[in-house]
Amino acid sequence: MERSAGSRADEEEVLARIAKGLVYTESEAAFQNARRRTDEIFAYNHTPPSEPEKRRALLLAILGSVGERTVLLPPFHAGFGSNVHIGDDFFGNVNLTFVDDVGIRIGDSVMIAPSVTLTTTGHPVHPARRVDFARFSEPIVIEDKVWIGSNAVVLPGVRVGYGSVVGAGSVVSRDIPPMSVAVGTPCRVLRQVTDEDLRTRAVGDLDS
Repeated sequence: MERSAGSRADEEEVLARIAKGLVYTESEAAFQNARRRTDEIFAYNHTPPSEPEKRRALLLAILGSVGERTVLLPPFHAGFGSNVHIGDDFFGNVNLTFVDDVGIRIGDSVMIAPSVTLTTTGHPVHPARRVDFARFSEPIVIEDKVWIGSNAVVLPGVRVGYGSVVGAGSVVSRDIPPMSVAVGTPCRVLRQVTDEDLRTRAVGDLDS
């Protein structure tokens, strides 16, 4: 059935609010549900390792875009899937969760450890504003050559800069500048990545 002009105008108004990071409700955003790839994600997570071509075909159907030589170990989870964009030479370990109500863009040569959550969406603090699952969404950008440690959470609107490392268990609520080592809750920059790290195995662990 063709949508009315009024319906299209309402949808455009909701999309404009979402783009500005303003609060919107589940009912208001329901018109986007056709872009959810839940069945394809289920199929991907139940495809055996012996069928890499099928996994690749499903990943192409799920994600908004995906580069070459991508490894995404199942299971992974996504609200939409179609709002996730991944570059070349990506490695995502098990239990990676994308809360992708808006865009998540991941560059080339990014590594993500097990049980990481990238969430573009949060909810108002006051319960009266959470009626009908009200929420706000802001995009996430993970630049090239980032490494994110196990159980880290990246929150709405965050950009993690080129070559940076996010320590395991961190909660990233603000941008991380390029070539930084950042850890903690909330995540803070510990130091810069330097040439000394060419001799190191881990943070603060220089080889003898």
